[in-house]
Amino acid sequence: MGTSSGPRTEAGSGVRADTGGPQAAPGQGEAPQGAGRLPLLDVLRGLAILGTLGMNVWIFTAPGAELSALSMEAPTLASVTADPSPGTVVEALFRLTANGTSLALLTLLFGAGLAVQYRSAHKRGLPWPGPYKWRALFLFAEGLVHFTLVFAWDVLMGYAVTAMAAALLLARGRRVRAAAAWAAGSLHVAAMAGATALMVAAGAVGEDGAGGPDPGAVRLYAEGGYLEQVAVRLENAMVLRIEPVMTFGMMLTLFLCGVALFRAGAFGPGAQGRRLRVRLAVWGLGAGVPMKAAASLMGGDGFLIERYVAAPVVALGVAGLVGLVLDRARRTGPVTAALSNLGRTALSGYVLQNVIAMVVCYGFGLGLATRFAGTGPWWVIALWAAISAVLLAGSALWLRRFRHGPLEAAQKAALSRVAR
Repeated sequence: MGTSSGPRTEAGSGVRADTGGPQAAPGQGEAPQGAGRLPLLDVLRGLAILGTLGMNVWIFTAPGAELSALSMEAPTLASVTADPSPGTVVEALFRLTANGTSLALLTLLFGAGLAVQYRSAHKRGLPWPGPYKWRALFLFAEGLVHFTLVFAWDVLMGYAVTAMAAALLLARGRRVRAAAAWAAGSLHVAAMAGATALMVAAGAVGEDGAGGPDPGAVRLYAEGGYLEQVAVRLENAMVLRIEPVMTFGMMLTLFLCGVALFRAGAFGPGAQGRRLRVRLAVWGLGAGVPMKAAASLMGGDGFLIERYVAAPVVALGVAGLVGLVLDRARRTGPVTAALSNLGRTALSGYVLQNVIAMVVCYGFGLGLATRFAGTGPWWVIALWAAISAVLLAGSALWLRRFRHGPLEAAQKAALSRVAR
């Protein structure tokens, strides 16, 4: 995994890569996968980090920021029919591309990282989940700190809980995992469809939208102090932590899907991997993109379907498409190298992008969200591009001197002490 030599911690997933050994426990009937580095995972992880920023940046720059995310009336493809101005079109397409896709892709990659960790434990003859529970606990603690001090819509806590559930299933047979994935996925889709039907029937999102952001929330992020924002996050923790609760079925399904794809060789070289990537690209994009577009055309009523049902399908297609592009690449170019570096420091990059956005946008920092309020989407997209450039350049410079990202290194050091 990655381009550096020797085993390392999977950036952002809390697992350590192992380049050799069997791919699964004997007797489980898993398709073998050749040993060696899998650069595709690092590239995909870097792309997912930039895509996650592409969605979160709209939260940081919106009036009321984190507290208004649930009531925000964001432009969709339905908005374009009413207002076909360039700003509306660009923002709607940008949001359509980013909304949920990177979240799902990153979840899928966490599952692949979990499979790597299981392979490493099996090779060493360690019990499972065994020490992995400490990795999941450490990731949960990292997410809790990130939620409290930086960003209310943190994903790490949800990943940690889901990773532990998936780890327990990983030691079971393929049929058990498949049944769990189908059950969790089906329940999730049914829940999202039911919630969407209720929203449509109740007129939860009408022509007038949600009525605008709460004035108190707008004041908090425009003028409030940092400690005041921390206190409000903690006071509203139950509401702000609702996304990982309501999407647990989706995340568990994607975790187990990532495990299955990794063991089948979808992220590796060779003819088998290419065949799987073609199928992922064709079926994922062929089914997911029209589904996502149709949900966006529903306006706010289609938000749950777009983000939590269609986006995971698109994410599978993106994984396949990027893999096919890398298959055709004769050498590692600057774009591939930059994304790979960010992928190797994904946990640090994820936290850093939110820290930068917080300081740049909120009132206790530069306050650009208030300063540019009402000026359209162009400055938001420019901010995304600027922060992305910092992440790409910063990860490259960091890895010239260090083997791991700063948070990855801290995680590795802490877990090594626990292991002793």
